Amino acid sequence: MSRIAKLLRSQLSLFKPFISNCSLSTARKGQDKIGKLMASTHKENVLGSEDFTLGQFQCSMILPRDEVSDGVILYLHGGGFTCGNLDYAKGVASMLSGECGIRVLCAAYRLAPEEIYPAALQDCTDAYGYLLSHGYAPSQIILCGESAGGGLCYSLCLKLREKGWMLPAGIIAISPWTDLTMSGNSYMENVKKDPSMTVDRLKYYADCYLYGAIGEEKNLYPVRNENFVDDLMQKRQPLVSPLFADLKRMPPSLIFVGGDEIMLDDATAMHRNLLSAGCKSELCVAPEMWHGYILYGLKENAKDFDRIRRFIRIHAPHQKKLRWMSLDNSAKIYPAARRRNWSNVFRLSVTMKEDVDRETLQNALDVTVRRFPSIAVRLRAGFFWYYLEEIPKTPVILEEKPYPLSRMAFDDIRKCAFRVILYDRRIAVEFFHALTDGNGGLVFLKTLVAEYLYQRHGVKVPIGNGVLDRLEEPSEEELEDSFLKYAGPTCASRADSTAFKLAGSGVREKDGFKTNTTFILEADAVKQEAKKRGVTVTAYTVAALMLATLRIQKQTVKNSASRRMVKVLIPVNLRKMFPSATLRNFVLYASPGVDPRLGDYTFDELCGLVHHQMNFMITPKNMAALIATNVGNEKSKLLRSAPLFLKNIVMKLVFNAVGERKTCFTFSNLGVVNMPSEYTEWVDRMDFVLGVQSCAPYNTSAITYGGKLNLNVIRNIKEPVLERELYAVLREQGLKVCAESNTRIKEK
Repeated sequence: MSRIAKLLRSQLSLFKPFISNCSLSTARKGQDKIGKLMASTHKENVLGSEDFTLGQFQCSMILPRDEVSDGVILYLHGGGFTCGNLDYAKGVASMLSGECGIRVLCAAYRLAPEEIYPAALQDCTDAYGYLLSHGYAPSQIILCGESAGGGLCYSLCLKLREKGWMLPAGIIAISPWTDLTMSGNSYMENVKKDPSMTVDRLKYYADCYLYGAIGEEKNLYPVRNENFVDDLMQKRQPLVSPLFADLKRMPPSLIFVGGDEIMLDDATAMHRNLLSAGCKSELCVAPEMWHGYILYGLKENAKDFDRIRRFIRIHAPHQKKLRWMSLDNSAKIYPAARRRNWSNVFRLSVTMKEDVDRETLQNALDVTVRRFPSIAVRLRAGFFWYYLEEIPKTPVILEEKPYPLSRMAFDDIRKCAFRVILYDRRIAVEFFHALTDGNGGLVFLKTLVAEYLYQRHGVKVPIGNGVLDRLEEPSEEELEDSFLKYAGPTCASRADSTAFKLAGSGVREKDGFKTNTTFILEADAVKQEAKKRGVTVTAYTVAALMLATLRIQKQTVKNSASRRMVKVLIPVNLRKMFPSATLRNFVLYASPGVDPRLGDYTFDELCGLVHHQMNFMITPKNMAALIATNVGNEKSKLLRSAPLFLKNIVMKLVFNAVGERKTCFTFSNLGVVNMPSEYTEWVDRMDFVLGVQSCAPYNTSAITYGGKLNLNVIRNIKEPVLERELYAVLREQGLKVCAESNTRIKEK
């Protein structure tokens, strides 16, 4: 026995008289403090917990930092059926979760003497039912409990067998109390050896559990059954003392017990009875150890957790598998269209009202990625198609660069196709577009920030408004390719004319540098101006972008007959048109435009043209026809049977021919982000930035939050061609504009 173990043993012996004679109120407070201490000790190995109420008792789901199993432990705490609240249960559950890499549901079942038998057993049954109703198969569930909780594990299995339910995969019992009659020889033989427990205290617990008590909490006296025979019969009931039950068909057991505890025979006799009943059981007796010794985390008992991990692997072999899925219909073009110096990436960010704590954000990211198996992925190459595979480990949060949306190398995309970037108060997430669109990305970011607020400040942002429940399993609807579901009966034509491209002097920034300019506008002012003209904010903004582009073309192309169409590509969120809950890509495009060869256009004229063209283009039937065109190409037998390298060649040629040539640039507007006060109290600003096009220097995007419309214009050329004209147009409309930009320091 190590020096630390000897010290602990002596301390337990010293406090044994006090613990054995203290009031129930004092015992409860002491046990709950132990739980809080254990939770604090093991907090580095768990991501956090989610507390909730189930029936008349509280539960908590503990998430491990390194989850290696798809199974779950249902943990039933000890405390003689009379002690142990949720704080205590979470302490032990945190140890189990962190050590074993598995989720743990701990149930703070109702306690005696306030709620006598069978209240605790009924609550444990309800907790097991909760797991079944939330998608866990019995083969994924391991029961674990210590002391009274260890006995409850067997009582629960007997109850489940009685109800005709399928039994869990296994039982891990730590110093289980399986005989409330205390008939084993160890109750007498180890009475002086046991440093922590007495027969009188156990009788107190048993009577409180079965019969209740009288008096106040500090002076509670258990009700006694003076009829010795009847008392014995009550305590020998199989659901009370499972040692006396018919144990046939019980799940495999792993039983730990200290060699010096008075309840030693409860464990050893249970082991023998299980083997006699034809069940599998492994008994581990630790010489000189005391009741529940495993919970003290002593180094000499580290092998016990190896046994627990092995037991889980053997009997609940649901090791965490990396989910994979095919790319959605619109995403298939993105890997093929990539270039050495260009990747199709977009950014969403929030600016908090205080500096962000990196460690807490990393912990929040660890939790969040598990909720988004279609976003927390890497790109993999198959023989016929690329596909997405769930990442095995959460990515490390990165430092900000001098410019947004730096090139995401294809090798990086193969490891993780998104990245989280922290800079002072700003949390940014950059997504490879094959994963999701701006709407799906916004759900991810909002959920990440909600988790950060919970871990950092204990703020619970209500579920909804794009914030998902972090413990909820993703639905099939979230993961579906909605393009395949909503394709129309007729295909749309792809015929279109080539559009004007902004170029300025044509001198690109070196080293991939990008300049992003944010025009900050009062959202109500823009909305009011748009309303005056009977158009949406999107149509109003597109008209401003068009007018700026028309002026640039007029300055650079003097011959009016040589001028080209000015068109803007507008992503359309199809979730507003079709009943889809997918978090993957589900947008198509409208491309309103004007022909400058027909003459000059006023701003109001452009507003009307854009408005009517968008109304004509953006209808369910038109969008369904566009979907059908894309899906039809994917279903082509020739294309499907071609190997991936040939598909890449074909899709790259198609992208180069029509992908970006038909419009001047994109304008993507995510609209107004409305969040509850729990969110807005901490979040100061939101931004949305598209990457520049592969062959053109500009892209534009907008998002509205907190009364501000942030219009972002990004470029990879040195000259701010579009920004100057756009600023002038906005000012001409009477709007107050605040412009911000990252600036490259000029070399001397």
